[in-house]
Amino acid sequence: MKALVFDGHLRLAEVPRPRRRPGWARVRVSLAGICRTDLEIVAGYAGYHGILGHEFVGVVDAADDPRWTGRRVVGEINVPCGRCRYCRSGLERHCSRRRVLGIRGLAGCFAEYCLLPLSNLHPVPRDVTELEAVFVEPLAAACRILQQVTPDPESECLVLGDGKLGILSAWVLARHCRRVTLAGHHADKLRRARWAGVRTVATRDLARRRYDLVVEATGSPHGLQQAARFCRPEGTIVLKTTCASTAPLDTAPLVVDEIRVVGSRCGPFPAALEFIRRHRPPLARLVDATYPLDRGVQAFRHAARRGSLKVLLSPERLPRTES
Repeated sequence: MKALVFDGHLRLAEVPRPRRRPGWARVRVSLAGICRTDLEIVAGYAGYHGILGHEFVGVVDAADDPRWTGRRVVGEINVPCGRCRYCRSGLERHCSRRRVLGIRGLAGCFAEYCLLPLSNLHPVPRDVTELEAVFVEPLAAACRILQQVTPDPESECLVLGDGKLGILSAWVLARHCRRVTLAGHHADKLRRARWAGVRTVATRDLARRRYDLVVEATGSPHGLQQAARFCRPEGTIVLKTTCASTAPLDTAPLVVDEIRVVGSRCGPFPAALEFIRRHRPPLARLVDATYPLDRGVQAFRHAARRGSLKVLLSPERLPRTES
């Protein structure tokens, strides 16, 4: 099968179709999304070599339970060991021996087929389109914020970063809080982010006021330092950025202002699917292009352009939609 492989260089390769093991399902990938983490892996983050990709929607091709065969699914990306103390205490996503789809020890979904345990899969309701479903993984990460913090509906919230995750985080918060501001550097992205009452502003024009909750989704190693400047004393910062590079950090403002800092990663797929069905966020406006898998290297170049939002890959041949 065809797959997009990173082994120090990003390339399209012919690899064997994966062999399913007991308890696992083989999924024929319909659509997959390139995210910031994929770009960071190519830059050196996580030290991963192999088939990339962790955001997908597809159809179960083979499973132990034949009732799953032919079902449209999305899949949670963490595969824990199931035996360690974290797994036994319900913290499977933090298992130190976990494998992570396309990120750590498990071939990803930028291929014609991928493998996941059947327990990781979630059926996609009929009223959710494939384009909507491919956003479930990053939307779940946005929904995770409200599992970790419980802002008052009147809280003033600031999201730093106008990339995909920043926009999705702002949209999720806006269905809970009345005053949500998204700050970024790209006028076109900010225009596309205006939904559900989200206020948008260029970062350079952001007033030096301080917010109850700041979500850092800048994609920059300097993001936490920036977030601290906008968070009120005893407020909360939620960190979403992971990147290959690092930066010095002055922790004094966090200590002096007694700011709570919360790391935030993967989130609940059922909540993301329900958010799509209940609120119908305009996810299509975040898509810049869809490329066939055999043009995956070009798709990565597009995704890495300044100002780009979502770039999708399809293993099926498609008419050209890139710009």
